[in-house]
Amino acid sequence: MNDRIFLSDDELPRAWYNLAADLPGGMLPPLGPDGTPARLEQLAAIFPEELIAQEMCGDRWIDIPEDVRTLLARWRPSPLHRARALEAALGTTARIYYKNESVSPAGSHKPNTAVAQAYYNKRAGVKKLTTETGAGQWGSALAFATALFGLECKVYMVKSSYDQKPYRKMMMQTWGASCVPSPSRETQAGRAMLAEDPACPGSLGIAISEAVEEAVADGSGKTKYALGSVLNHVMLHQTVIGLEAKKQLAKAGEREPDQVIACVGGGSNFAGLAFPYAADKIAGSKVEIIPVEPESCPSLTKGSFLYDLGDVAGMTPLLPMYTLGHKFMPPTMHAGGLRYHGMSPLVSAGLKAGLFSPRAVSQLDCFEAGVVFARSEGIIPAPESSHAIAQVIKEANKATAEGKDTVILCGLSGHGIMDLAGYAAYFAGELSNYALPPEVIARSLACTEAFPRIS
Repeated sequence: MNDRIFLSDDELPRAWYNLAADLPGGMLPPLGPDGTPARLEQLAAIFPEELIAQEMCGDRWIDIPEDVRTLLARWRPSPLHRARALEAALGTTARIYYKNESVSPAGSHKPNTAVAQAYYNKRAGVKKLTTETGAGQWGSALAFATALFGLECKVYMVKSSYDQKPYRKMMMQTWGASCVPSPSRETQAGRAMLAEDPACPGSLGIAISEAVEEAVADGSGKTKYALGSVLNHVMLHQTVIGLEAKKQLAKAGEREPDQVIACVGGGSNFAGLAFPYAADKIAGSKVEIIPVEPESCPSLTKGSFLYDLGDVAGMTPLLPMYTLGHKFMPPTMHAGGLRYHGMSPLVSAGLKAGLFSPRAVSQLDCFEAGVVFARSEGIIPAPESSHAIAQVIKEANKATAEGKDTVILCGLSGHGIMDLAGYAAYFAGELSNYALPPEVIARSLACTEAFPRIS
């Protein structure tokens, strides 16, 4: 019995799917500093023209350049696994499948967009990319991609993760990138934050400010900024995941899933798996699509839908998104890739349209689920991925209690081989749960009061 479902190289998708084309009610535009829709020239300081075009595009399908497809084919199509060992461990009536994105060179889904972004920047004559990273998966993916195209790469890594996960930094260095802890003394945004709090653990919002500042300060157009999540073009590049999964389930003779579950921080992993199924839901499918976030950083389940900045220093346009406030300082946790204050505008619009059913889970439940998965399926999942696994276990147990043969599709966004310090802390009893109190959210959202309201 083969529980891994493969596709041939020829079956790798030839176009990305753009949910914006089908979204009920359409998308609200990003806004510039004056409160009017952001103009193309405002984005040109940090992104190449072709990525800006994708960001603003309303076409349903966007062709994947053959050079990008050739590089993606080094590890794609990624396998779809039937999780029979996990099913047996749970004694469930559910049929569980997971899309295994840990097989990429960087060990996660992130190279799907890193390769595309590096390609478009190379075509535009860019010589250097700056970026931020939380847990290090995005930073290592961009370091890998820039090495392929001969570009320089500078990564601002959230300080708490920089200290917790030194091997991610070493991965970046191996691929030729430089990596510094954020907040740093290399930018005005970093120095300002350190002056306010010398012991600041950092956040993705701060690291974004530093990376954007360095790109804009260059002035020559040879340095641009690359983002690993949140923006539309990043969501677009990740849809190869769900497009492949649909073909693989059909190849296995399986019906369409009842539930699609993926972890969510800024939105790229979730969007990659879920958006092709969101298209089905818009067309009438009953599939339940569940984004899973940390209860310590619950932008979808407890945040507000409004215009907010994507970073702390105000270097980005105002984005329509579910947010906890751009000055939110997330508590230190080991799923560092999910510690972002806001959610992708496309994911946020999808939730507003009723396409998604978000959940928040605790840190201890995630590590417990990660251990169950590792001891059954054999793969040690990234702490981020364990959020999805924790919810899968809850849904599978619910299906068993109700006697249903539920089909669950889960996104395994990456492996946890570089995150063993988190598992060590879990086994030592050093981790705890933290549900973000409402009063903290209210204080954090105060920084958005001067921004335009969404009617």
